[in-house]
Amino acid sequence: MERKMTEQELLETFDEALTGGHIFVTYQPKINHSTGRMIGAEALMRWSHPEFGMQYPSDFIPVLEKHDLIYRADLAVFESVCRFLKGCISDGVTPVPISVNMSRYDILNRNEYVDEIEGLRAKYEIPVKYIHVEVTETSAIGGMELVSGVLKRLHDYGYIVEMDDFGSGYSSLNVLKDLAVDVIKLDMRFLSGSIGGRGGTIISAIVQMAKWLGTPVIAEGVETMEQADYMKSVGCKYVQGYLYSKPVREEEFRQKLGQLEHEPMTPALDLIKTMDAGKFWDPSSMETLIFNNFVGGAVIFTYQDGKAEILRVNKKYVKEIGMNMLEQEILDSDPFAGMDEHNRMVYQDALYRAIQSNDEESCETWRTVCSKTCGEDKICLRSFIRMIGRTENQYLFYAMVQNITAERKRFDSMFENEQRFKHAFDQANVYAWEVDIATREMRPCFRCMRDLNVPPLVQNYPEPLIHAGVFPPDYADMYREWMRQIESGEVDQLEGIIPLTVGRIPFHVRYTLERDETGRPLKAYGSATLVVDGEDKE
Repeated sequence: MERKMTEQELLETFDEALTGGHIFVTYQPKINHSTGRMIGAEALMRWSHPEFGMQYPSDFIPVLEKHDLIYRADLAVFESVCRFLKGCISDGVTPVPISVNMSRYDILNRNEYVDEIEGLRAKYEIPVKYIHVEVTETSAIGGMELVSGVLKRLHDYGYIVEMDDFGSGYSSLNVLKDLAVDVIKLDMRFLSGSIGGRGGTIISAIVQMAKWLGTPVIAEGVETMEQADYMKSVGCKYVQGYLYSKPVREEEFRQKLGQLEHEPMTPALDLIKTMDAGKFWDPSSMETLIFNNFVGGAVIFTYQDGKAEILRVNKKYVKEIGMNMLEQEILDSDPFAGMDEHNRMVYQDALYRAIQSNDEESCETWRTVCSKTCGEDKICLRSFIRMIGRTENQYLFYAMVQNITAERKRFDSMFENEQRFKHAFDQANVYAWEVDIATREMRPCFRCMRDLNVPPLVQNYPEPLIHAGVFPPDYADMYREWMRQIESGEVDQLEGIIPLTVGRIPFHVRYTLERDETGRPLKAYGSATLVVDGEDKE
């Protein structure tokens, strides 16, 4: 007859249950919901009495904890896991990491527990990568310093430590801040049977926070496809629960090991080695001080599947965007919403180049910005982008930006004018060229090359043309002085009548200077118009 055993019956039969196999281990797989592959399993303690049948863990575990017997049961479970893994390895069956539970009583009452389980692992010669240790969030209540010391010893031995039942206690964020756990197991009871809503918003925030800590998240207690799909949508692809498998006995789990493909668990976000996320988000850290005060406009954002989300901006970024926008307006906005298809492709191409090169990449994009105070306007941003973190399909980027709207509008206007001039030059007896101030390279128009035998590129302008006789010797020094004034930025325009070529044909020569955004000379645009009877032949 199956019934719940009394506390006295549990205590009286405990030793026999350990030696006779009535206390045994079941295994519940952990699955990557995106791929259907197994990433690990959890070892769960069960008790089946020959006469009274299965006993619920919620009934017998508190009794074992109360009477200081849980450590013996936990050690028995750990040794059973070691025997199972040893058998798999000996038989050529590739195992997955198995998580074993470490109760708060193991931590608080048995300081030698870590050394005991390490002794068992060494006895069975199990590679440490195949055993994870789970501690509950409530283990830390009242003993944070002790738990931190235990976790350090586990890490010293090489164990991966998982925090079980995260979200079921009252101090989750504080525990997560102070304990160096490697994996978070999120209690799905947090959703209280509903998908989305306030609970879903908080779960999404926890998952994103865990990514910044480089900590994978496993959703525990997943029973429906709707729950699993929701968790995947917020960035948690690892699940454990009845959706994929109930806890099964050793023989059945060994069959599952052979049936399901395996894959390793990956970190939530692998930051570059020079990027310390903890320091970066600390308002008093040097990293934050530099971000806020000693760099230009800067933004940090995530990118995944064609979508971007802004995580942080500094005050200079807000100023570069302009439009009297508030920081929160920018954080709440979709970075791609104001870009047309062409500019979005340009920006995404820069992101992909940054991913491939692992170096800084740049681009210039136009976007429409809307603010509550200034309405709508188009701005052009020059972005210098570097990838600073990544996971399987999500990337973290740092970008510095410059608002170059005025510069681009000025350039576009000059370009349009130049195009119109060139069209007019083709219709009249006019020659045109441009000079790069920094390199002193001159590029002539087709008429210059055809009529004056000027090469397509003239280095060290104007000396080669002076030597070729295009500029007569008696005008050479005057022309060099013109070039000096243009290079120094002393003038924006120059013009005069100069006899050109060996035939000393008079031309009206004009120069217009283009400056960069800092005011330094960038290019000079020259033209020569034939003079007939003292008049320009336009």
